[in-house]
Order: sequence, then structure tokens, then C-alpha cells
Amino acid sequence: MRQLGVDELLVHTGQHYDVEMSQVFFQQLGLPEPTVNLGVGSGTPGWQISQILIRLENFFREHPVDCVLVYGDTNTTLAGALAVNKLGLRLAHVEAGLRSFNRAMPEEHNRVLTDHLSDLLFCPTSNAVANLERENIRDGVHLVGDTMYDALLQFLTVAESSSRILERLALESGSYLLATIHRQSNTDVPETLMRLLQILAATEEKVVFPVHPRTRKRIDDLQNEGKLPSTKNVHFLDPVGYLDMLVLERHARTVLTDSGGVQKEAFLLAVPCVTLRTETEWVETLEGGWNVVTGLDPQTVIEAARRPRPSGEPPPVFGDGKASERIVELLPE
Repeated sequence: MRQLGVDELLVHTGQHYDVEMSQVFFQQLGLPEPTVNLGVGSGTPGWQISQILIRLENFFREHPVDCVLVYGDTNTTLAGALAVNKLGLRLAHVEAGLRSFNRAMPEEHNRVLTDHLSDLLFCPTSNAVANLERENIRDGVHLVGDTMYDALLQFLTVAESSSRILERLALESGSYLLATIHRQSNTDVPETLMRLLQILAATEEKVVFPVHPRTRKRIDDLQNEGKLPSTKNVHFLDPVGYLDMLVLERHARTVLTDSGGVQKEAFLLAVPCVTLRTETEWVETLEGGWNVVTGLDPQTVIEAARRPRPSGEPPPVFGDGKASERIVELLPE
């Protein structure tokens, strides 16, 4: 595949393999099929990272490249960074410099280690640049803006015209809360997940909840053990595609989430957000009161969910929608 003068190989590791978490993005966004799907699948973090690393190393030996881009803070990101480093290739990290300053988060380990291995660091915000500077990372650092903002600008109109999710769920704009929960810290301890479900029920509002596969398994476990709280106001959905998710976010009255990406999209769409964690790596979303970090205190969450919409519009802190173009221009020839 050739884009803007760059020959590109697209590697799908298979870390996400559910249709609505993977294939739907290629279909809805018109993305080309991957050059290869490594088919790693699920497993413990150590097993998954090791398998991705081994398979990527074999792939890169057979397909010499000048530079490898890794994105975000997933296990794939770290495994890719390690494989590239061991092969002596150039590494570029998109979304470099993000920090939650919570070393209990697996994602924090992934992004910190990846940043320290990278030759090119593409930062979405000035805060990300400052974080890297505090860690004495200055060479190869570029403030480019946020690629998710690029995608949102490109596909929001398409989403509004093609998605039928509101009609399918009989939802009116502004009449529901949208929830997403998938972080290991919120799902893998049964008592914590029960508490979150009780909080959603305690809002006494209609809650639309697209359920991540790992969260679905944990909820099913609670149900099988007879521990699932009453959640009559919560509409559990299978995972939805990107376009449907954009529409659900844009028309929600408030978003409740532990996802960094969903926090950011809510901010960009000028929808109030409640972050169900004790910190956020996207500190820019806190500006103007658009995002509130609550932890899991029920009263704090409910009060934040009921707060009025902030006045004005969110400040333009994520660039101008041309981050992708800047990244391509900065790649080695």
C-alpha cells in the first residue's frame, strides 16, 4: 500500500479479534486489508506480548522496512517496540508522551517503555511534550496533534448520515447516559465491577452500555454466581462499531467511562464526561469542566453525571485535524 509517497505495510497482531473490536473498523473506515494478521488472540499479558514479539520479529526479518510506527499504549505497542529495538530498526511512537502517573496501570508501563525506545515521538499535545522533557527525552520529539481528532473530523458526518443506532435503540438525543468499562482494574476484581454496576443503576437514568468482551465475561461470571446487581435501567449492548460509537457519544447527555479514547472523543464532541478512574492521561479534557475524574465513589459519580453541561465549547488543545499529514512528512525517506 502506498500513501503520500510512503510504501506502507499494515500489520494486524490479532490482539483484538472480536468482529466489532477489529474487522468492523476496516469495513466502516474503508481501510485496506492488513498485509498480515498474526492471529495472536487473547492470553495473559506476558504470553500475549511474547507471542506478538516473536511473530513480529519473524515478519520484519522477511519484510525489511525503514521505520515502524506503533500506536498508543497496548500490549501490541510494547511488543512492537521491543521487536523493532532488537532488530535495530527505527521506531516511531504515535501518541507519545502521555502519562497517567499511575504505575499500577499496564498501559502506563507500555507507553513509558515505548517512549524510551523510540527514535521519533509524535506527541498529540504540548503536555505530552513536557512529560517527555521531564524524562530527558528531547531528540526526535514532535508536536503533531492528535490522530483521533483527524479521524473524528473525517468520519463524524459519515457516522451521522449512515448510523441507525439511535433509531434501533429508540433513543432521543440527550436522553441517556453512555457508559464504557474495560480497564483491568475495574473489571478483574468482582467487587469493583459490582460496585460500578451498582453506580450505573443508582443514576436512575437510562444507561446505554456497549460491553467490551472482557467485561462481558466478568458480568457473565457475576450472573452465574448470582451476584449480578439489579440494573433495570442499564441497556447492555454488544460492542458497536466506530461510526455507531461516535453517534452514541455525540448524542449522550453525559459519558461515563474508564477509556482514554472515549474521554477524548467526548471532549472533542463537547459532551460532558465522567472518568471512572482516579487519574487521566488526557489532562487536557479537564479544562472547562468537560471531564471530571471521580474514582468509584458512588455519590461523587452520580453528582458528576448530573452536572449541567459546561458553557461555551472545549478549547482546541488537540491540534487542527492534520496530525496524520505531519507524521507522514516527518517519516524518514
